[in-house]
Amino acid sequence: MDFSSANKSCSFCGLQGTAETRFAGGLGAMMCVDCLEFYHHKFSTPELLQTISRPPWDEMSDTEILAKLPLIADTATQVNGFLGEWVQMARERNLSWAEIGQALGVSRQAAWERFAGSKTRKGSATA
Repeated sequence: MDFSSANKSCSFCGLQGTAETRFAGGLGAMMCVDCLEFYHHKFSTPELLQTISRPPWDEMSDTEILAKLPLIADTATQVNGFLGEWVQMARERNLSWAEIGQALGVSRQAAWERFAGSKTRKGSATA
């Protein structure tokens, strides 16, 4: 599984990681140190928390909304890649497609069709 921050981006601001970038996160969503510190500060008092109680898009222009779309798409790609890596890890541990499908709430066949052609090494529909 790719654990390098150089291939990740912050799911909050879009910062592209480098080998030196430190991210917090898991399950595919990553947060850079600047965003972590920003939100930690905002959550530190009820008064500051109130300043982020409304969705940020309420104050955004159409141009700003459009500028965010590629960042959101990149985050979705990152999360989907992470899911594929976890499925690969599950297969390397000899977990069956039936078990993986059940965990994902889909059939064995649906799990196999989605992930067997990617990086999974045990791509047979059996098991």
